[in-house]
Amino acid sequence: MKITVKDGTEIYYKDWGTGQPLVFHHGWPLSSDDWDAQMMFFVEKGYRVIAHDRRGHGRSSQGSIGHDMDTYAADVAELTEFLDLKDAVHIGHSTGGGEVIRYAAKYGRDRVAKAVLISAVTPIMVKSESNPEGVPLAVLDEIRVSTATQRPQFFQDFTIPFYGYNREGAKISQGTRDNWWRQGMMGGIKAHYDGIKAFSETDFTEDLKSVDIPVLVLHGEDDQVVPFPISGAKAVKLLKNGKLISYPGFPHGMPATEAATINADLLAFIQS
Repeated sequence: MKITVKDGTEIYYKDWGTGQPLVFHHGWPLSSDDWDAQMMFFVEKGYRVIAHDRRGHGRSSQGSIGHDMDTYAADVAELTEFLDLKDAVHIGHSTGGGEVIRYAAKYGRDRVAKAVLISAVTPIMVKSESNPEGVPLAVLDEIRVSTATQRPQFFQDFTIPFYGYNREGAKISQGTRDNWWRQGMMGGIKAHYDGIKAFSETDFTEDLKSVDIPVLVLHGEDDQVVPFPISGAKAVKLLKNGKLISYPGFPHGMPATEAATINADLLAFIQS
């Protein structure tokens, strides 16, 4: 299913089941398919599960504009209004975590009951004078160049640190790697290139401080993409009503590789 938002962009979404709505926000450069393990688990538990492909990603329009966090959040606001979602739990992975907290802070006052930030880019990734432990801009520029010039191979290679498959004893799933690459290559290169700035340079500090709803922060302590000390560990301290669960040894892509653990902790939080 698709909706057309105000600038003419078509946003693809899935909407299954009935009950309290759970809205899933995917990471860069993926699609709503990245939530398969959660969508199946929660629809069978009696929830209404919704996931969309961010503009420029997956099956949504591949326009050249709007690949920034404010527009991402505005697209979510249009989708939630169109579906008239109330008492919803918004769950975001990586870039999607930033999208969740920006949406909740700006638009979600009467619609969002709780939020979950998984391996999220909050509060800010890039290194600066005010964020000296952040990821150096040079590292992010390398990701930009690789995305712009050798995206198919770069996306193959990126799955290794994403899922912690470079760690001793890791059980590598080729299907999981292939599925990541498939999702990535469905999206538009311009959206993916611009999205790097959106996920790394957006400052979510004020968004985190402003929300009153319960927020669960889940982060792998062995996250090689969004390191735990600069993200989850910091984000929870900015929240008025935050709870942190960190997982020794878990990678950035833990909703896929550690789905049973993540799903159980999500369910406990949603039901709490």
